[in-house]
Amino acid sequence: MIVDIWSDVVCPWCFIGKRQFETAVANLRAKGNTTPIEIRFRAYQLDPTAPTNSTTPAIEGYARKFGGPDQARKIIEHVSTAAAAVGIDFQMERAQRANTLLAHRALHYAFVTYGAAVQSDLKERLMKAYFIDGLNVGDIDVVADCGAECNLNRDDLRAWLETRQGTEEVLDEIQSAANHDITAVPSFVINDQFLIPGSQDPSTFEILIERILSRQT
Repeated sequence: MIVDIWSDVVCPWCFIGKRQFETAVANLRAKGNTTPIEIRFRAYQLDPTAPTNSTTPAIEGYARKFGGPDQARKIIEHVSTAAAAVGIDFQMERAQRANTLLAHRALHYAFVTYGAAVQSDLKERLMKAYFIDGLNVGDIDVVADCGAECNLNRDDLRAWLETRQGTEEVLDEIQSAANHDITAVPSFVINDQFLIPGSQDPSTFEILIERILSRQT
């Protein structure tokens, strides 16, 4: 089974959905399901127009998008509560919204150079950098440091990011989301056939995965 997950590293529900899906897979393993499952993270940008050379406090961005500071606080409280329920301690007052193209290029590099498991580790680290550490995930040194923490060669990754390598592939992934009728993230596409939209409960993911597997046997 191949699971392509379209998401952005500055999307709160993508972080929550990642944790929910991983829990579902762990639960399936505990029940004795040994079907190989490869998870591949695909690029999606919530704001492709975000500047590449500066950041904006996430709280300000939420206020502009959702109708003012009061509504922004309500939304942030809601997603922070949902995150806490799956063991993620959002620090949204620290989060700095940035252009995520560089981060997606690093994730592409991690996948093609090191494989799916390392890409997943880097995805987790970049999300923590944004939602918890208040770091600029559009900064080349921040991204390279995150890579090093996930056992990527920092110098090689940084040198690669200094070029435009991976840009076309990432833009193709973003376009591919549209080809799969994906208009919001996270979105989970299984075996390039079955679309599961949104951050589902682990039990829902389990049921859907088991149904899909039953169709293949």
